[in-house]
Amino acid sequence: MNQKTTNQREEEILRELYRVGGSCRVSVLAEQLKVSNETIRRNVKALEERDIVRKVHGGVHLNGDVNELPFENRLSTQADVKEVLACGVAETISDGDSVFLDIGSTTAYVALALRNHRNLFVVTNSVFVASTLAMRNNNRVFLAGGELRAHDGGAFGAEALDLVRRLNFQLAVFSVGAVNSELGFMLHDLEEANIARIAADNAQVRIVVADSGKFNKRAPVSFDKMSMIDVFFTDSNPPEGIKAILEKHEIETVVVKGEGRLVGQAEASANN
Repeated sequence: MNQKTTNQREEEILRELYRVGGSCRVSVLAEQLKVSNETIRRNVKALEERDIVRKVHGGVHLNGDVNELPFENRLSTQADVKEVLACGVAETISDGDSVFLDIGSTTAYVALALRNHRNLFVVTNSVFVASTLAMRNNNRVFLAGGELRAHDGGAFGAEALDLVRRLNFQLAVFSVGAVNSELGFMLHDLEEANIARIAADNAQVRIVVADSGKFNKRAPVSFDKMSMIDVFFTDSNPPEGIKAILEKHEIETVVVKGEGRLVGQAEASANN
């Protein structure tokens, strides 16, 4: 599917569709972008001709899969790569550190890599992370409240946001659904973005971890705290477009390969 846009209005329409999850009424798009319904329809027609969107009654639907796989499926996808990345992230975390870990599958592997750490102060909205690190090695684990979602065991809502807002941590570790050369880090869920925003505000060091399979993909919601991210862990050198947006936001890229061995910038730093 060709997703190349031909003008700024088309790009704005696509961004809004990704932000809201893939579908939106024409009138809502017009209101959000402050243009007429006819302007939206004209640009949607051009996008539909390139099979990027399709018109439905009174609205527009983004073609392609913008939904995230269930947690169990994501745990088994790229498992070897995620384990290596998790080892790399765990090396940056010391005994006694305070850390926020989100609900992502890659972050779940980070929690597994931290099982031998001691005296950690862990804040999370993931039942998997909490059960992995609680009641061991004198760790203190704070699980955000609220109803747990069935598909990933994540807690969201006002209670979860309130807990994360009240606590501060040295490091926050986020996994993302996509890394895009135009929009940066992207997530599949608006609730995830909301809690990530607060966690980023309350952390001293912010880390994003994602495998190279997410390069130049898209997800519905932009991570609007990209300028606050300090380090990006991945398993392969990013393509030029992504490298440029990372450099623009002064985000250090750490490439992890093999048995959790850090290469690239991390290796260069060690030699200095």
